[in-house]
Amino acid sequence: MKAAVLYGNEDIRYADWDTPVTRPGTVKVRIRAAGICGSDVPRVLHHGAHFYPVVLGHEFSGDIVEIGPDVKGFSVGDTVSGAPLVPCMRCGDCQRGNYSLCKQYSFIGSREQGSFAEYVVMPARNAIRYDPAIPYEQAAMFEPSTVALHGLRQGDYRGGGTVAVLGCGTIGIFTAQWARIFGAKKLVALDIDDGRLALAGRMGADATVNTLSPDFMAEALALTEGAGFDYVFETAGNPVTMRMAFELAANKAHVCFIGTPHTELAYSPRQWENMNRKEFYLTGSWMSYSAPFPGEEWTLTAHYFATGELRFDPAFIFRTFSMSRAAEAFALYRDPSQVHGKIMLVNE
Repeated sequence: MKAAVLYGNEDIRYADWDTPVTRPGTVKVRIRAAGICGSDVPRVLHHGAHFYPVVLGHEFSGDIVEIGPDVKGFSVGDTVSGAPLVPCMRCGDCQRGNYSLCKQYSFIGSREQGSFAEYVVMPARNAIRYDPAIPYEQAAMFEPSTVALHGLRQGDYRGGGTVAVLGCGTIGIFTAQWARIFGAKKLVALDIDDGRLALAGRMGADATVNTLSPDFMAEALALTEGAGFDYVFETAGNPVTMRMAFELAANKAHVCFIGTPHTELAYSPRQWENMNRKEFYLTGSWMSYSAPFPGEEWTLTAHYFATGELRFDPAFIFRTFSMSRAAEAFALYRDPSQVHGKIMLVNE
């Protein structure tokens, strides 16, 4: 088959690659669409791959073309997305259902062959069947949707409160949508990009705040009559917005960091004192899995995509490239400020 193969730093080529073989308990999927995740970018541009050569890609959708022995419940032609984590299922964390915390895991698209290819083979339990009426490009966004929903679970989210979402990238927009689906009283999205804020508004935010405004904090807090937000979800992984989260939190709030920082992060004593004085609950969120594997994050995404309540907007996707142009697509990330949304690779 053909695949976008990473041979070294900034060396990704569309090349011949061995077609993966179906094994017992697995299914083979013809890849229709695969999204570039933010975690793929350092693997390609900043020496971040575990080994070379490797086929990356873990946000994908396609059709089952072959079913291995000992697989039940699937048929050739089923449309599926894939949960990329392959936990060991034996360690203490896995036994407790905390699959994201497994230390002996594999991962489709980083530790084993991924979806920037014509075909991928994965365990049948990782295949998420979805309504074939859902477009492939939308179904390739299962994984970011599940990351967002896992963040709500980690933040002990309950409907009826005020919610602030910091960062309106793909995961941030899905976080906002999940908060709306599950009953936010008031939902506010914050970002520096007016285009992304407009998308958040279309996706259900009651108000948006551009944090480049000199008075943005006062503007945001005024939406809660000065009390602060009951739930704050940081999705950008930016030290600036991670500090903002502490300022936006109400007394006894729940603050969840979904985004992953890639630079040093420091708080002043005054900033950190917010957590003491407000007695808010701070937690992190990692990946998107719960028991029974892969978890309700995945089954609920399939359900709400099918009902239309979890909405898809063309503005989610910044650019679409054929798989053969993967190198061109990744080159855009040399200046990430110019990428406004998901870049999708498709097999034509």
